Amino acid sequence: MRLLVKIGGAQIEQPDARARLGAAIAAARRAGHEPIVVHGGGNQIRATSQAMGLTDRYHDGLRITDAATAEVVLMVLAGSVNRTLVAALQRAGVPAVGLSGADGGTFTAQPLQRPGVDLGFVGAIDRVEPRLVLSLLAQGYVPVLATVAPRDGAAPDEPFFNLNADHAAGPLCRAFACDAALFLTDVPGVLDARGARLPALTPGDCDALVQSGVARGGMLPKLDAALRALRDHPRAIVKIAPGGTDDAVCAALRADVGTRFVTDHEATRNG
Repeated sequence: MRLLVKIGGAQIEQPDARARLGAAIAAARRAGHEPIVVHGGGNQIRATSQAMGLTDRYHDGLRITDAATAEVVLMVLAGSVNRTLVAALQRAGVPAVGLSGADGGTFTAQPLQRPGVDLGFVGAIDRVEPRLVLSLLAQGYVPVLATVAPRDGAAPDEPFFNLNADHAAGPLCRAFACDAALFLTDVPGVLDARGARLPALTPGDCDALVQSGVARGGMLPKLDAALRALRDHPRAIVKIAPGGTDDAVCAALRADVGTRFVTDHEATRNG
């Protein structure tokens, strides 16, 4: 299977976490899968911005990104975070190649619009050109994508756009013809009011969890990301599953691990 594995920046900050991820990606390759890694890096961006005297500003969880902050995002995501992650995968025996949207024109950004607020250089996926990623996969490499990209037709001096990695996962999963989008995180899955793991959820189920207050706080953006991926690529397996173990990627494909998101039609068909 071709797997898009989305990793949060918090999961790759420490060397031991990166080592476990490397082991999990290596295990997935041994099992015959083709992983594509997509990563964030919000904590790393925040630390570097503060060290440079920049002020963090957010709107609905999105980092308002002026030109100076956009340069930091590019430097951190496509630079230190991506390079460090690639090196960790290499140490695990995984032939990894780090990419941004600009490499091979793999993806471009369009400005993300929100009523009443100027987000600056915050973007969403515009156009995806999959040839470089597919070529790397065919040669046995693991692409590692930092979600920063230029705007299509941008001026040479225009900053790159900062894309939310969770939101980018769905369009990239579809464009790369992935069989699954796996959001590896620090929770065992989506939990019900009693704290039990929910094996499957429809969009309607998610609405009920939010309205009842069972899903709140940090779970809300996780649900949003998974539902976006399901909408963008409904034929793929979409799951929130625990990361942090040496077999996290393969384990996430099992029915007894994590929470799978399914369309209402699929839920009805499966009874």
